[in-house]
Amino acid sequence: MHSVVIVGTGFGAISAAIALLKRDISDFVMLERRSFAGGTWLQNSYPGAAVDVQSPLYSIAGEPYPWSHLFAKQSELAAYTQNLIAKYLLCEHIRLNTEVVGAIWRDSYWEVTLANDEILTCKAIINATGPLSTPVVPELNGFDKFKGNSFHTNDWQHSIDITNKKVAVIGSGASAVQVIPAIVDKVETLHVIQRTPHWVIARMDWAFPRWLSNVLAFLPLYTVIRWFIYWTLEMRVLAFKYSRTLLKVLAEWPARKHLKNQVGDKALRKKLTPDFTIGCKRIILSNMYYPALQRANCELHDQHDTFIGFTENGLSFAGSGDVEVDVVVFATGYNASDSMVSYDVTGRQGKRLNEHWRDYPRAYLGTTVPNFPNFFVITGPNTGIGHTSAIFVIESQMKYVMRCIDILQSSKVKAIEPTDIAETKYTEMVHSEMEKTVWKTGGCSSWYQNKQGKVIAMFPGFSFTFRRLCKRFIFGHHHIE
Repeated sequence: MHSVVIVGTGFGAISAAIALLKRDISDFVMLERRSFAGGTWLQNSYPGAAVDVQSPLYSIAGEPYPWSHLFAKQSELAAYTQNLIAKYLLCEHIRLNTEVVGAIWRDSYWEVTLANDEILTCKAIINATGPLSTPVVPELNGFDKFKGNSFHTNDWQHSIDITNKKVAVIGSGASAVQVIPAIVDKVETLHVIQRTPHWVIARMDWAFPRWLSNVLAFLPLYTVIRWFIYWTLEMRVLAFKYSRTLLKVLAEWPARKHLKNQVGDKALRKKLTPDFTIGCKRIILSNMYYPALQRANCELHDQHDTFIGFTENGLSFAGSGDVEVDVVVFATGYNASDSMVSYDVTGRQGKRLNEHWRDYPRAYLGTTVPNFPNFFVITGPNTGIGHTSAIFVIESQMKYVMRCIDILQSSKVKAIEPTDIAETKYTEMVHSEMEKTVWKTGGCSSWYQNKQGKVIAMFPGFSFTFRRLCKRFIFGHHHIE
């Protein structure tokens, strides 16, 4: 029996593994369904992939790295995760090509079933599969007729050469905005299918000189730089939640100015201007997206040029007719709100997690669920953050998770879980506070929301508030058996 089974090998899983090792807990296993470890920054290798949080903050506290750019590119983030895996000898704990298909609570331990029918047992499960791991490919009319190649940005097919090919990108969100400028000069033609435009702000990126990269690898200075970036970003919550005027000044006006400076054509500018409050959807950072859309070989199709569906050789539009396409790239995002745990989980008295979350996913501190003892969801319901590093939130959850693990280490304790009352009160607080935010009132439909329109992805406040809640363990909020 393992002390802990960690599902996943991305930042959440690595953070959990490091925390366990620092407690001298080494009898854990990390399960990875893919053939490689490292999570989203190994999986998402599409052209142009990069982080949209400053790299010194988008890293694990106490684990500095000589970043080359303010906003790290995918290859460097992948190298960082591999560096951590090597440093802590996590390969000794990782099992690749190992998919979890179910987990059942057996009174005092978890029984974890793998795709090959193997069964593992453990005292606790840390689910760190991540919210952006289940890509969405919409059902589109006539797709089965299309004879060309197609794939999602999450699974970029590098074996397919797009050079001088006719390519279509479906989507205009964060992934699309990075892909389009990266490929527009390689392809013969590029068709961009936009359902709704996004607000875009200039990306203030630059390469670090070698001396500064070396400084970033020095822990004390790295820590100072991290906290400076953190507090600068944290003030954005004032705009997202408390002041629409501040939101206009800090975000909307710069976005409108950026659009006007980069797009001279008024008709195109109108197509690219959102009709919702900035911040309601994820704000995108890019200096290259608008110029790419204006290249001679690029055509933007919006809601006024309705996408009808696929033909054998391409796409069909109500306004511009049929368009010949060799490759279709789906930049259509992820199921981040309704697919937080991808396998079947059965807790006390046969209760199933997907049934408990039928109306909407919810959890105490976004991490634990009543009747599912010793089960911890990293980046669970309402732990997303729209203004700072997701890793800061993961590390906050770890303070709570590891306190629970410490309690479970006692030979007299076999189970810990939140009470129904504690989870209900926490959830009520979260969604009451959510009413004040732009994510709820901004007039858009986004991946922050579930199918019923409830904002499930985001935490409605300062990230230091969330960390304080996670650090303050309240015994009265838990049932300890």
